[in-house]
Amino acid sequence: MIQRIQTLYLLVALVISAGLIFVFDLYTNENQELVYAMDNYLYLGLFLGSALLSLISIFSFKNRKSQFVLGRLNIILNFILLGVFVYQSLSLSGETEVSEKGIGMILPVFSIVFLVLANKAIKKDEDLVKSVDRLR
Repeated sequence: MIQRIQTLYLLVALVISAGLIFVFDLYTNENQELVYAMDNYLYLGLFLGSALLSLISIFSFKNRKSQFVLGRLNIILNFILLGVFVYQSLSLSGETEVSEKGIGMILPVFSIVFLVLANKAIKKDEDLVKSVDRLR
């Protein structure tokens, strides 16, 4: 079951949460230095927690219900991360000047999209298995 489409969606969410955070910056601070997720332990922990949930969900393909629940927990974790980013971007010091937000701030949005697609595919598989069981 590793070859299912939800596995690809979860793998993309894993790459976004674990790999792209080291490539894209989150914002530019008041000293005009780029701030990455690895500079703040809260951001790093939330991103790596999301990546860990995606990895566990990939390898729990035999139990679709737990895979679905892990996907929902991962979506909630990414919404929390997005809320932290919104709070941080609204309270950045030096807002009288032009502050630059990086593309790393929208990485949780992309992750949420792929997690929703994965959960939709998991639900579709579960419904297919239930319909086959009904015919027996």
